[in-house]
Amino acid sequence: MQKSNEQLITELVGFVSEMVPVNVEDMRGKLSGLLSTYAVEKVEDDETHPDLTDNVKLYLANKKLEGMALNSLKSYKYELNTFSSFVKKRTEDITAGDIRIYLAQFEHLKLSSLSKKLTVLKSFFGWITGEEIILRDPTSRLKAPKKEQRAPKSLSIEELEMLREVCKLPRERAMLEVFYATGCRLSEIQALNKDDINLQSMSCRVIGKGNKEREVFFSFKAMYHLRKYLMTRTDDQEALFITLRKPYRRVGHRAIQREFKRIAERIGLGHKVHPHVCRHTFATLTLNNGADIVAVQQLLGHSSPATTQTYAILSDERKREQHKKYLVQ
Repeated sequence: MQKSNEQLITELVGFVSEMVPVNVEDMRGKLSGLLSTYAVEKVEDDETHPDLTDNVKLYLANKKLEGMALNSLKSYKYELNTFSSFVKKRTEDITAGDIRIYLAQFEHLKLSSLSKKLTVLKSFFGWITGEEIILRDPTSRLKAPKKEQRAPKSLSIEELEMLREVCKLPRERAMLEVFYATGCRLSEIQALNKDDINLQSMSCRVIGKGNKEREVFFSFKAMYHLRKYLMTRTDDQEALFITLRKPYRRVGHRAIQREFKRIAERIGLGHKVHPHVCRHTFATLTLNNGADIVAVQQLLGHSSPATTQTYAILSDERKREQHKKYLVQ
């Protein structure tokens, strides 16, 4: 630390003496006294600047207070730390060019992934500009790349039935039916407890993104297989889904994902099936069957109907049916 102070004093004295005539020794003494109460540390060119790191921590702390979901916080932290390690500048010195160069190294990623990275950076720089930590937002003129207009991948009715048939364990079938019937996210189902289920109304309340609570519903088929699974358990765990082996505990996110993959591999769909596909399937099939889009939006916990609209892709059979039913001849 002392060495850094002395180096800074030498550079400051040299810089000022080139501009105006000064008593070098006198100036060095005064600067030494002034900086004696400061801890100066030189940031090397290959080091992440602590100013940017501190601002990232401040931003993430604010997002946590606002109720951002834990998984989203982890994702934002990873993206911003990756950016900080690449740029290695003070926050106020970062330019739009720096951000373009950073994003250009991910040319192998899909446009949707690039757009996500830029969204995180826009949120970060927009917030610290609003807090007047920096004077200008370097992302203000950067436009997100146009996303591919593709409908979310979902299962056909035939594929869903095939998955049901190859389930071997009561837990497998119960998971599949609960995920499909409720349209819930992985984190929402993973956090459920047995006591959360209202057997009379065949429903439960889940906590979704932004710490928002909503009610979701089970089908008769989901309730039947859920009860069948719970009857096999002799543990005292509160979690709705637990591990198969002792010591019994709440099943984790990765374990649920592996469970879905194992089921799907039995019919050659291992590459296509994961928990979130059940959510896509719920939305697509219910909308295809004539469900009101506002109702589906609320069941999914979408803040905007535009998000739900991406699922409203009618099948060819449904299109023909609608044409025949509503065409004025």
